[in-house]
Amino acid sequence: MRILLIEDEPANRALVRAILARTDGSGLPPIELIEAGTLGEGRAALDDCEIDVALVDVRLPDGSGLDLAAELGRRPAAERPRTVIVSASVLPAERATALATGADAFLGKPFGRADLIATLLALAA
Repeated sequence: MRILLIEDEPANRALVRAILARTDGSGLPPIELIEAGTLGEGRAALDDCEIDVALVDVRLPDGSGLDLAAELGRRPAAERPRTVIVSASVLPAERATALATGADAFLGKPFGRADLIATLLALAA
């Protein structure tokens, strides 16, 4: 499973990296993590290789991850990664707005290992 993490905060990228490094026994296939700190880097990664799941932060230095999620949502299903919006804005209206982009899931910050693994397992099913 190739996962693209688009997140500008190094500590948040380190958390995801640490969680995904310890997925043995979780039911997930082997994971290759690709990291991007900006939308531009994320778009480049999406153009360079096939991504299975994109974990997209909302607030990025060069724009909104919601815009990228909407772009991905307009792609044919066979040509787009499953998209998870990751945000600290977890109010119901903000969650609904995020999912209205066409994203497949929403993960509120802060999240733990169980939350991330459960989300990935649901998307892999």
